[in-house]
Amino acid sequence: MAIEDHAIIGDMRTAALVGLDGAIDFLCWPRFDSPSLFAGLLDAEKGGAFELAPILDGATHRQIYLPDTNILLSRFLSHAGVAEVSDFMTIDGDTQCLVRRAKAVRGAARFRMCCAPRFAYGRAGHRAQAEDGAVLLLSDGLRLRLRATVPLEIRDGDVVAEFDLEAGQSAAFVLESADQENRPLEPAAVTHAFRETSNYWRGWTARSSYQGRWRDVVSRSALALKLLTSVEHGSIIAAATFGLPEKIGGELNWDYRYSWLRDAAFTIYAFLRLGHVEEASAFMRWLGTREDKAESDGRLQLMYRLDGTSDLAESALDHLSGYKGSRPVLIGNAARAQMQLDIYGELMDAVYLSDKYGEQISWEGWENVSRSMEWLRASWQQPDAGIWETRNGDKDFLHSRLMSWVAFDRATRLARKRGLPAPLIDWTAARDAIYREIHEEFWDADQGFFVQAKGETAIDASCLLMPLVRFISPTDPRWLSTLKAVGERLVDDSLVYRCCSTDDPQDGHSGEGTFTMCSFWYIECVARAGDVPKARFLFDKMLGYANHVGLFAEELGPAGEHLGNFPQAFTHLALISAAHYLDRALSDGRAG
Repeated sequence: MAIEDHAIIGDMRTAALVGLDGAIDFLCWPRFDSPSLFAGLLDAEKGGAFELAPILDGATHRQIYLPDTNILLSRFLSHAGVAEVSDFMTIDGDTQCLVRRAKAVRGAARFRMCCAPRFAYGRAGHRAQAEDGAVLLLSDGLRLRLRATVPLEIRDGDVVAEFDLEAGQSAAFVLESADQENRPLEPAAVTHAFRETSNYWRGWTARSSYQGRWRDVVSRSALALKLLTSVEHGSIIAAATFGLPEKIGGELNWDYRYSWLRDAAFTIYAFLRLGHVEEASAFMRWLGTREDKAESDGRLQLMYRLDGTSDLAESALDHLSGYKGSRPVLIGNAARAQMQLDIYGELMDAVYLSDKYGEQISWEGWENVSRSMEWLRASWQQPDAGIWETRNGDKDFLHSRLMSWVAFDRATRLARKRGLPAPLIDWTAARDAIYREIHEEFWDADQGFFVQAKGETAIDASCLLMPLVRFISPTDPRWLSTLKAVGERLVDDSLVYRCCSTDDPQDGHSGEGTFTMCSFWYIECVARAGDVPKARFLFDKMLGYANHVGLFAEELGPAGEHLGNFPQAFTHLALISAAHYLDRALSDGRAG
């Protein structure tokens, strides 16, 4: 199965990818950043999978979500009959359960189930042991149980079953921790879990304040972001997966199962726009703990594990063949040790907005923020790795300067608004110095745009954030000239490359795909510049690149295939932001 041939289910502790063929071929257990239990997406032979599908020759495969939920329905349609598999994870603070239910919808159907776990990224063996109508799956440090409403058989360490269902009949399977008591799986219990899970997700979606033109699209993106949020800690991961390539056959196969402060802070902005204040408050509490434990000078790491620890040593899983042969398959992330100055801007913007729309910042929180701001005041002129986390040398990046400006701008605004103690003269001076430097040293008058890095000539799609963070007016002549250059050099139809040093949008991109979040940034910038009809046209075209259930990976390849880790939070929050602004502009009559 291709990346885009998947949907996601989860319980805000971990998440599983379910293919159109009914196979769960990616799941880390019990947490997002735990070792994988199923990773067939990365190696069909060694990764492991949980297969459940009818045996129907020539069946057509379809997937949909139950509206306003993260409950997935996979359908198999043929002239011989119609069958369905429903997948979800229960939302329960005491138990963690993956539930799969097979059903014959029209006509009789024979189903096949094979649960073939490969513990610890496929590096650890396991034992399968029968237990009163269930099967225990035992590996070092992890004990799981598979229960079912049909007989199970152990075959070479895997659990298999074949069974027949008449129209209207169903069979269920539950994968759970073996630490809880074994009990027979009753169909009524499965129905109750389905109903309770549906009620939870529909209740959460109903609290959204967005009721605009793209409600279903925005709700799906919000539901995806919610799935990437840790219910235990309040942290937010960048994507559910590791090792998926940015280029087929390439080496940029990173692990995104961690909380990047940048990505998480932008996600908070999306949640607040939709009225989901609780998620913003939970993240700010998690961030407060990270600030408490920061270096004595206030410096923060750019990413953490869900629980806030920083054991992110990068290593390769050499025994896995990789997605379509793309190796190495990497876990951990060495970018943790990089300096990326922009994170303070994203965090300070999140602090400012959370204080305005959610919980007001505490005394301790402000003290921690002030400490980090003082570190940034002494450090903002340093070169860094930038938003794209380059590993070939630090530079003076425009985006890092831009977000440093945001940090000082929001910090001074919040201090004045709340009457908080702060060295306002020093912070204002830093803000103004950055503003002048961007206009004087990053503006290329000959080319007519802001360049990616000081002293260079390339243009970078991260400049699209300049009007979105209110650094520059969306109709400022310098910005309109830059936006025009982005359109000429980085945009291919509605698709946006992240960087290019030539005039040809088909050249100078190192063979990488287009970055979908950049496409949504571009759309919002076009709308803010006044061309709302064009922005709407581009937005609707971009929605056509979503997969069959409305999800996006990080990039799109030459044939529109999804590349990179999936689903990516950054893309979905950029979609939400663009939809929110477009809807407001259209309602205000700015459609031209």
